[in-house]
Amino acid sequence: MTRISVELVPRSRSGLRAELAEVAEHLSTVDTVNVPDLTRYSLRSWLGCSFARPRHRAVPHLRAVDYNPREPLPMLESLDTHGIDEVLVVTGDAPADMSAKVYDQDAVDMIRRLTREAPHLRVYAGLDPYRQSFARERDYLERKLDAGACGFFTQPFFDLRLMDAWADLLPDSTEVWWGATTVLTESSLNYWRARNHAVFPRSFEPTLDWNRGFAAQALAFARERDQHAYFMPVKANVLEYLGGIL
Repeated sequence: MTRISVELVPRSRSGLRAELAEVAEHLSTVDTVNVPDLTRYSLRSWLGCSFARPRHRAVPHLRAVDYNPREPLPMLESLDTHGIDEVLVVTGDAPADMSAKVYDQDAVDMIRRLTREAPHLRVYAGLDPYRQSFARERDYLERKLDAGACGFFTQPFFDLRLMDAWADLLPDSTEVWWGATTVLTESSLNYWRARNHAVFPRSFEPTLDWNRGFAAQALAFARERDQHAYFMPVKANVLEYLGGIL
């Protein structure tokens, strides 16, 4: 059965609660919310996810570099308290504030630790189709599966042909959340190309209509394969982006 998630950024408690209320009222097919853990905001991902419970299932993002391997994991009690049994593990970029403490571990290390210390959790990992070759990314995904990951959240795609290529590279049993996002300005387009090395088709236009059309196509792609989809509204109102689609 296809699940649908909306990724909401925890900029503030009041803002997150307002977006959650909009999703609950108007986007009836959304059953899950995923929340990134961004160091520039004070609200941690697992606390933001607690706001979504019990109306939605919730998937907090956890940055591996943030956690001291010699100290207890600080989020486990909160996850249990709020009935959150899924997480997404990413390695995490270096913080902009160079005084912030980070640790020399990657997503594979964190997945292995969670599998050992919290075996009841379903642990997802990231799939980035842009950062390296197909072969190297596929090998990295296999390491994550060997460490205990149950599936993957992809970086947002903009081209169904690339999604189809990745679908053919993954084992049939792999659980995948196919991602889409909004790119609405030339500066945002340049950011995705320069920073994330994203691939855009010739038909791409930085308009809401194009992004809505692709969101509908991505959802159909996931449903055809009995997999999942998530949508990340960036500088777009969640209802303007997804209303009438979800």
